[in-house]
Amino acid sequence: MATLADDLKQVPLFSSLSHRQLKRLSRDFRERTFVAGMTPVRQGHSSGIGFFVITDGEASVTVDGTQVARLGRGDHFGELGLIGERPRMATVTAETPLRCAELASWHFRRFVKENPDVSWKLLQHLVDLLAEERPPKNSRTGKA
Repeated sequence: MATLADDLKQVPLFSSLSHRQLKRLSRDFRERTFVAGMTPVRQGHSSGIGFFVITDGEASVTVDGTQVARLGRGDHFGELGLIGERPRMATVTAETPLRCAELASWHFRRFVKENPDVSWKLLQHLVDLLAEERPPKNSRTGKA
């Protein structure tokens, strides 16, 4: 049976952490349950600055009312909420009863301070996210 530490190993942000670091980090997660139709995070709101790993159930992700993804066991959302205290960029809605492990931003901040090598991996992950969002430049004009 998979543990939360095993699930965290699949999250790109945490994939380079040692098993010991993953076990330590998993102690700060708390179980949250949502009934179908509930929204753990809502676009434009600063509700519950935290990060979620789905342990059971399914959820949909919408941006400006358009569904952009469907999530299930092992998927995650809210990683930007761990660092930036900004409004959410998407709405996540439980499509079925949803069980998640949630990490509050202040627990993550303490973990990073206690494990400085995690900071570098975090920066690399954020650069990857930004690169995915940036449209490719036209090689002849240098413009997007």
